Amino acid sequence: MSQRTARPLSRRQMLRLSGLGLAGIAGVAGLAACGVAPAASPAGAVPAKLRFGVGPLQPTPEESKTAFDPFFKYLADQLGTQYDLVATTDWAGISVALANDQIDLAWMGPWGYILANDTAKAEAIATVKYDGKPIYHAIVVGRPGLNITTWPDDAKGMSISFADVGSTSGWLIPTTWFQAKGIDPKTYFQYSEGATHAANEIAVANGQVDLATDFDRNRNAMIESGKLDAAATEVVWTSDPLPNDAIAVRTGFDPALAQRIQGILLGITEEQAKTIMPNHYTGFVAATHASYKLIEDAGIAVGRIKPK
Repeated sequence: MSQRTARPLSRRQMLRLSGLGLAGIAGVAGLAACGVAPAASPAGAVPAKLRFGVGPLQPTPEESKTAFDPFFKYLADQLGTQYDLVATTDWAGISVALANDQIDLAWMGPWGYILANDTAKAEAIATVKYDGKPIYHAIVVGRPGLNITTWPDDAKGMSISFADVGSTSGWLIPTTWFQAKGIDPKTYFQYSEGATHAANEIAVANGQVDLATDFDRNRNAMIESGKLDAAATEVVWTSDPLPNDAIAVRTGFDPALAQRIQGILLGITEEQAKTIMPNHYTGFVAATHASYKLIEDAGIAVGRIKPK
């Protein structure tokens, strides 16, 4: 049976990790090039312990561990191995941990995955389904009564809170959208960044800011769990569809084992998902790096990564 030692990684710890040298970086293309297993290990061999990581999909790292530990336990049990599970305090943190060989496999946001791929050639092997779909949307929420008829014209000069720079929906996509409109949100609004999605919703609900970024899945989950009154915030902007969270492996990960894990993920039925995954998650679809090209293109557009 598997067993875990779960511990949250703070932003400070993540920043320290980011200063470590990266080893074994190599060009890859698709699942078959996830990396090269050590010569002493047969292809597909399972280590005695795997190191898993999950981003801030819940308001706190502790809540993320509680919510997602059954899934990682299931995966470890299917592989017949033990595991550690770490949860990060922000989206950039999970990318840094994967890039710096602190974890083997991560459940991470799309932009965090692209950053880890750009930095250290991490590779996506699956995309999660939510309510049966592998897509979601970035949103901007506002205080009720702001009377925003034309977006973003009617919101100019208002206070807005973006999420941390590793967030797809909370930073990358709205930044890209404003850039395409010729708008710099840092001067167009009273701008701040770095908050979690949950904190953004609460800040708007409490009247601390006028507007904030989020994603539809998070807002719906907070309302469903009673952490947010549905009338406390209003959606004022919705993005085009975005690919859901990625399951990604570090560079150097045995491609045969990655393929085996991918098979386990794709084999999770909707009924199984109800017992091992948080509410509304219904399984996985296969993914490669190409599945996240839309996110990579956005990262290039805002100048955070270079074209390959």
